[in-house]
Formats: sequence, structure tokens, C-alpha cells
Amino acid sequence: STGAVKMQPKAEELKFVTKNDGYVHIHPSSVNYQTRHFESPYLVYHEKIKTSRVFIRDCSMVSVYPLVLLGGGQVHMQLLRGHFVISLDDGWISFVAASPQVAELVKELRCELDQLLQDKIRNPSMDLCMCPRGSRIIGMIVKLVTTQ
Repeated sequence: STGAVKMQPKAEELKFVTKNDGYVHIHPSSVNYQTRHFESPYLVYHEKIKTSRVFIRDCSMVSVYPLVLLGGGQVHMQLLRGHFVISLDDGWISFVAASPQVAELVKELRCELDQLLQDKIRNPSMDLCMCPRGSRIIGMIVKLVTTQ
């Protein structure tokens, strides 16, 4: 009836990794400083500062699908050791898809969204919600992100 219980890390012990800076910590003035567990391992942040160590502020957790659909860079898909892996940012961010169909659908949805945004840039008066193609793409993204 005795044993070790896994404890959540203390706020000052929690750290994340960035591509350029290595380990970063959530700044003590951040609203998320006391958060000791995030459902997703990915955070987006607005500001990064270096004092005694590198800190991020104004951060929010982001799930995988919004990261893939709205993040920068190209989406790549490859088969590694029997698993379909979706990667971003030249492979720095990668994760295993539930199935090859899911990987292909997510990649295709990202391509469609990119094209839709290019159309909007070319034609700023275009109403994405009234356009049949735009409303289908946006509706699918909303459904995917909210039911994830």
C-alpha cells in the first residue's frame, strides 16, 4: 500500500523546447505560469525574452490539427517504420497520424485552405462564408478542430 506517486512538475520546472533557443520556460508573469499540465505538448507564444534564462509570455496551448492547418511552412507526409508521419517545419515538428487516410485528408485540407487564402488575397472582397467552396472548407476545419 505504499509507493511512488507521479507528481506534476512545479511551475518553475516546466520547460519547453524551441527550434532556435532550446529549452524555454513560461515567464512568472504569464497567466499560464501556474499551469502544470497541458493536454497538448505544443504552445504558441507572442513574446520571448532572455533574462536569467529564456522565457516565453502570452502563450497558449495549441492542439495538433490547428497547428497543422494554420501553422507556417509546408506539410509533409511520409511512411516511417509502418506509421504515417505528418511533419511541419522540415521535420522539426512531427507526429503519427491515426491512419493513412487521416494523414492524407489533413494534408489535402491544408492545401485547400492555403489555396482558399490565396484566392482571398487576390480578391479581398470575396466572402469566404458565402462562397460554396469556402464555406465547405471552413466548416470542415471547424468540425475537425472542435471534435478533435
